[in-house]
Amino acid sequence: MRQLDTHQTIELLDYQAIADACAELLILARQGQTLCPPRSAMPIANDGTLLLMPATDHTIAITKLVTVHPFNGDAALPTIQGEMVIVDAANGRRLLLVDGAAVSARRTAAVSLLAAQRLGAQRNTPVLVYGAGTQAQVHLEAFQAGLGTTHAYLYSRSRPRADALAKKMQQQGLNVQVIDDPNTVLDETKVIVTATTSQTPVLPERLASDTFVAAVGAFRPQMAEIPPALAKSSQVFIDTEEGAKDEAGDLIQAAEQGQFNWSDAITLEQVICEQVQPQGHGPVIFKSVGQSLWDLAAARVLINATGRAP
Repeated sequence: MRQLDTHQTIELLDYQAIADACAELLILARQGQTLCPPRSAMPIANDGTLLLMPATDHTIAITKLVTVHPFNGDAALPTIQGEMVIVDAANGRRLLLVDGAAVSARRTAAVSLLAAQRLGAQRNTPVLVYGAGTQAQVHLEAFQAGLGTTHAYLYSRSRPRADALAKKMQQQGLNVQVIDDPNTVLDETKVIVTATTSQTPVLPERLASDTFVAAVGAFRPQMAEIPPALAKSSQVFIDTEEGAKDEAGDLIQAAEQGQFNWSDAITLEQVICEQVQPQGHGPVIFKSVGQSLWDLAAARVLINATGRAP
């Protein structure tokens, strides 16, 4: 079995390739050709979570095991740590062992990219990102690669982290400006990414109707990045119904307050398989909490890139 370290895993995980693989797998899933059971989550010490995520397309199978510790940043440790094993589904032969945190980071951004491309996010606009962690970085990279983003605004409660990320992205050819008040650029930007662990909404209650939001934080019921009033006035798309109902704190809270109906949410599978599009009333919010099908998509990219296909 070949093992890929963090750098090798990252180098092989092209954002657009993962996005395309996700779209392919959603079609296969609709046809009943994949298995993607709900992920198992177990609370562990220091407010951490242990996640176990299997999936298969009957050619390969994967299991990703990761830990999530939201407050690791205070101790200079990664929030997400883990590994993913890829096996030959026909005989169980281990094919690859790869960095699970790198897979989680890049496939999450790739799913947001897929949603942005399919739901008509504007390409000639600066991107506004809330947060300065790993997800902020990979979303900037993914949108630079897949949407042609050239300019971005970055807002974070930690100015040193924001400055460091801006400098890093500048070195990758993306013009990133750190700002103190995101409200000052809302009229200019039509693509927003929220990648925080906030317990209270970070977005305003109203956004321009031509705004696209990729909301990837708020992965626990008590977290929230989207205010209920914004959820009510927006067209809401979700990566999976099961995951969102269990983990998308901002939508869970909006539903509890009578500001959002789950029956109105449209899944990414419907977008891909049924060509469902926004209807032109209100901003578009794409809420993502993740599932192992996205990890399987990343695994397919890695298998192809390394020539390890069964």
